[in-house]
Amino acid sequence: MTMYTGLLHLHNSLRWLILLLALITLLKYFMGWFSQKSWRKSDNILSIVFTSVMDLQLLTGLVLYFFISPITQAAFQDFGAAMKNADLRFYAVEHFLMMLIAVVLVHIGRSKSKKAGSDRKKFGLSLVFFGIAYLIILAAIPWSRVIM
Repeated sequence: MTMYTGLLHLHNSLRWLILLLALITLLKYFMGWFSQKSWRKSDNILSIVFTSVMDLQLLTGLVLYFFISPITQAAFQDFGAAMKNADLRFYAVEHFLMMLIAVVLVHIGRSKSKKAGSDRKKFGLSLVFFGIAYLIILAAIPWSRVIM
C-alpha cells in the first residue's frame, strides 16, 4: 500500500469518527443546554476529544493536500485550468477551505465554552460553533467518492 493510499484511508476513516463524535457531542450538549444540566468533566473531555480528532484530520488532510495527493498536485500544476474543472476545484479550493473553516469554528467553540460564565452558556456556545462546523463538514465531504 502506498503512502497516499494509507493516508487517504486514514483520512476517510477519521471522517466517520468525526461525524459520529460530532453527532454524539451535539446531542449531549443539546440535552445539557435544554435541560439546564451542569457542565461536567465528561462534557469537557468530549470537547477535547472532538477537537483533537478534528486536528488529526486536519493534519492528515494537509499532508495529503500539500505533499501527496495526485489530485491537488495536478491542480497546482495549472491552477487556472483547475478552477475550470469542478472536481479539481472542489479538492484544491472548496473542500480545503470549508474543512479549515470547520476546524477553526470547533476551536473557537471550545475556547469560548471554556471561558463562558455559566454551564448553560458553555453548552449553548459549543452547540452553535460545533453545529455550524458540523454542517460545513457535511457540505464539504466528497460524498461521490465516499470509501466505506
